[in-house]
Amino acid sequence: MDRLQDTVGAMEKIIDSDREAKHPSAWEYVLRSRKAGRPGAKTFIDLICDSFMELHGDRVYGDDPAMIGGIGIVDGRAVTFIGNRKGANLKENVLCNYGMSNPEGYRKALRLAKQAEKFSRPIVCFIDTPGAYPGVGAEERGIGEAIARNLKVFSTLKVPILVFIIGEGGSGGALGIGVGDKLYMLESAVYSVITPEGFASILLRDPSRAEEAAEAMKMTSRHLKEFNVIHDIIEEGSAEETALRIRKIIIRDLDVLCTKPVSHLVRYRIRKIRGIGEVANLKAWWRPLLEVFAKTETLR
Repeated sequence: MDRLQDTVGAMEKIIDSDREAKHPSAWEYVLRSRKAGRPGAKTFIDLICDSFMELHGDRVYGDDPAMIGGIGIVDGRAVTFIGNRKGANLKENVLCNYGMSNPEGYRKALRLAKQAEKFSRPIVCFIDTPGAYPGVGAEERGIGEAIARNLKVFSTLKVPILVFIIGEGGSGGALGIGVGDKLYMLESAVYSVITPEGFASILLRDPSRAEEAAEAMKMTSRHLKEFNVIHDIIEEGSAEETALRIRKIIIRDLDVLCTKPVSHLVRYRIRKIRGIGEVANLKAWWRPLLEVFAKTETLR
């Protein structure tokens, strides 16, 4: 019990110090990322591409509407687009399972990524999911294996990969299409290993403290830029304005990345992945919490 109280005390110090910086609360960003009607992957793909052909199915089990994929033309260049899809209204939300993909969604993404590598097409991924679907059917069909295989293959694909977190980026569901050469976030997006509600339930032992958990998790675009997890933050406006900014970044980065030797791309990508989470990169306000966890073998 004393160890748990020490952990909670360390978290509260972190939260108080961050509030003093006068930034909008992390919980506000969580609510913005989940806001109904927020532009999703399909909206951005349609606005960014001069033309787009959607592809379906994983060639193993079926098609997953929660994962969109296909080939688009951007400034005369063929690009493979992959993204989480939540849907634009209640009917589409239910059809797309609120962006929570089953194994066939990640296997479809993998199929399209391998196809892109075969034909030397760059890949653009849009992340917007609270996590992979945790249902019985998903477990029976190997959701963990599907995500793990994507992590392995995406890290060594011999084509440029750009990743944009456009809403929620949650857990392995986000990581399954989240490995790339460049990683960007919209300013109101969030990215974390678990939802604030899950964090509060497990570590704070109180689901109602999700707002505090969000502050402690450092899940906003500003925090992740400070940690060097992402390359840059994209300012948000209307759907058209935001799509134009994303399009400009895609054209700019691909003009550079497509000229680099593939061996350099893979080497840099792996080095970037391995550098995420190094203690030396964390700021002082995380150290009290890390010290508490280092002394605690397990929380009961």
